[in-house]
Amino acid sequence: MTRLPGGRLSVLAAGLALILLFAFRGPLGLTGSDKGDASARAVPVVVATAYARNVPVYTQTIGTVMANATVQVRSRIDGQIIAAKFREGQTVKAGDALFEIDRAPYEAALRAAKANLQRNEAQSGNVARDLSRANALAKKGYASTQTLDAANAAMKELTASIAASQAAVDQAQLQLDYTEIRSPIDGKTGPILVDAGNLIKANDANALVVVTQIQPVKISFSVAQQNLPQLQSQMKDGTLQVALRLHDASEGEPQDRPTATVDFIANSVNTANGTIELRATYDNPDLRFVPGEFVDVEVRLAELKDAVTVPARAINTGQDGLYAFVIGADDKVEMRAVALLHQDGEIAAVKSGISAGDRVVIDGQLQLLPGATVKIIDETKGPAAS
Repeated sequence: MTRLPGGRLSVLAAGLALILLFAFRGPLGLTGSDKGDASARAVPVVVATAYARNVPVYTQTIGTVMANATVQVRSRIDGQIIAAKFREGQTVKAGDALFEIDRAPYEAALRAAKANLQRNEAQSGNVARDLSRANALAKKGYASTQTLDAANAAMKELTASIAASQAAVDQAQLQLDYTEIRSPIDGKTGPILVDAGNLIKANDANALVVVTQIQPVKISFSVAQQNLPQLQSQMKDGTLQVALRLHDASEGEPQDRPTATVDFIANSVNTANGTIELRATYDNPDLRFVPGEFVDVEVRLAELKDAVTVPARAINTGQDGLYAFVIGADDKVEMRAVALLHQDGEIAAVKSGISAGDRVVIDGQLQLLPGATVKIIDETKGPAAS
């Protein structure tokens, strides 16, 4: 057996080792484990699909609840208050009795007026007969024209006296009716400001009670003047409505947002802050809103037709502006610059950069670079088409 020199034996052994290694590990030395590592480099993300839908555009502001009407109830006659016929804070209807004033002086005045009327009516018979006789005598030439004129004048004078007496009776009856002070509107009473037993005067400066109408109520709020054309257009169509909610409502408060119809736009802009006042009427059936309190007001300005929408989380801000990661068919991401039409905090309406049907990354963006491969771990349906 021939022995090879030591150097050549070492080279042959090294070549044999390489052949064996290639056979067991495959080309380029990649094992199954190495291939798994390459797959593991895909970035896990959550995606959503862009949809075309109609998007309402809102603006939010804070409004103030106002009473639909406030009446300071006063007496129309002088007199002494006998009794208050309501409880403080009571809800009353128009025509309900609130106070009673001493009737005696006004009942006496009514009786006197009626007596005077009866006296004048009694005299009318005699005057009418005198006039009839004067007419008959004048036709026969036995009465002068002066006598006939006097009889006619007496009749007219008495007729006027009867009319005046009737007016006095009506006035006395009206004054008597005023001894019962009634609510002029539906509403809620405030505290009694003048107690029973006090003497009051007609149209006194001090009110007896204040009645506030709180069904319905008015909601006063202001919006930026640049929204005025949109608001006026909706106002003309009768479609301008707002959604309401108690300002800073606690968790125990109702979470629904009742709507109210806007029925007033101010005729001038507040030059101090560039806003214009609007008022909406709300029926307030459950007395949820009380005059003077603040409410959150959401005003619908317009509706974007068939706008491409994505969850707002898909929109990122970079040095060059807004962008989103869009996933291609090969599960690689492309970073696209986007422009927005509107964003309300949850949904973004896209003007350019994303098309309906595109898949966008909404979670996991921090680990992405353009061209990166992604692994979709969850896919939301995104905003439903409307």
